[in-house]
Amino acid sequence: MIKDETTIQPTNKSMQDYLAPAVREMKPSGIRKFFDLVNNSKDDIISLGVGEPDFSTPWHVREAAVHSLERGRTKYTPNSGIPELREAIANYLYTSFKAKYEPTDEVLVTVGGSEAIDLALRALITPGDEILIPEPCYISYSPITAISGGVPVGIETFAKDQFKLTEKALRDAITPRSKILILCYPSNPTGGIMTYEDWLPIAKVVEEKDLIVISDEIYAELTYGQKHVSFAAVPGMKDRTILVSGFSKAFAMTGWRMGYACGHRELISAMTKIHQYTVMCAPVMGQVAAHEALTNGLEEKDRMIESYNQRRRLIVKGFREVGLECHEPQGAFYAFPSIAATGLTSDEFAQRLLFESKVAAVPGDVFGLGGEGFLRCSYAYSVSQLNEALERIGNFMRKL
Repeated sequence: MIKDETTIQPTNKSMQDYLAPAVREMKPSGIRKFFDLVNNSKDDIISLGVGEPDFSTPWHVREAAVHSLERGRTKYTPNSGIPELREAIANYLYTSFKAKYEPTDEVLVTVGGSEAIDLALRALITPGDEILIPEPCYISYSPITAISGGVPVGIETFAKDQFKLTEKALRDAITPRSKILILCYPSNPTGGIMTYEDWLPIAKVVEEKDLIVISDEIYAELTYGQKHVSFAAVPGMKDRTILVSGFSKAFAMTGWRMGYACGHRELISAMTKIHQYTVMCAPVMGQVAAHEALTNGLEEKDRMIESYNQRRRLIVKGFREVGLECHEPQGAFYAFPSIAATGLTSDEFAQRLLFESKVAAVPGDVFGLGGEGFLRCSYAYSVSQLNEALERIGNFMRKL
């Protein structure tokens, strides 16, 4: 028997060294950090931290999914989604927001709106492209951009402007390497919205600078006082825009992970190719449920929105009464009060509020530029929980 004299040289590498740099440098979600603190605590904590409706998915929507299982509808669907759902999405967007799409090749059903954003960025980014992101914003845009090889460029928005994106701010951020503008209105975390008049100068810049827009409109239904205006419905913007939305927020279907993307057929085709190789298709039971929600669930959606509106007024009034200045959110289900007057940083305030008064909220700095000095509080909770949270916050402020 011949002895193998080959020896394996020891390595000084750690497992971190094998990771892709973009992943190694990625920070954990600031939202999930506080979510985990709440889940791991045995204290009586009221959480205003997670943007999730407190409503259950309407029964008839759940029943449609159960019935599909009972009938054995458990196989793959077309990559783009079942035809009846794509048609329902196209009809809904046109009826509700005047955004017109052809269901056969301009609509893609995805695993949540998050997959749609990921697909859009991966389909469009060439390494080194700059991606313009108005901030404070949803925390996923910059990390997904970086993983895809892009360079996230934050554009700060301000409470004095109701956190709207202005033409000047957009123009000042653009360079020859700018390629994509990500929009999220109604806004998570600020609750800010953009009107038709607000969009016109932005659309002018988009056309002048030859930008592609990813418009995250997951909170489109959740506006108060005036109707949502889709950027894709602004004249000349449809072919430049990938409209992303889903069923999580307005239809109380967060756990179903059902979303969609709509846009120019060539863009949707490119995204579908990636979708084919990654997830194949969204779960058929979820697609059946989503179709039921769009077909027969609009009245329940409207009732939930009216409840959010009542809670919105309650929480804004409550924050102002305890001494926290709060811009009035016109969309989504978040309040974004300023805590700057306390002299604490956002993280210090959130940590102390959690451990001293047992109320969980998300520090504004995790949402990017302009977020420091603010706190994101979801009002997608019951009125009794909101009242108790406001009482605890009031006591906390008096101690400060």
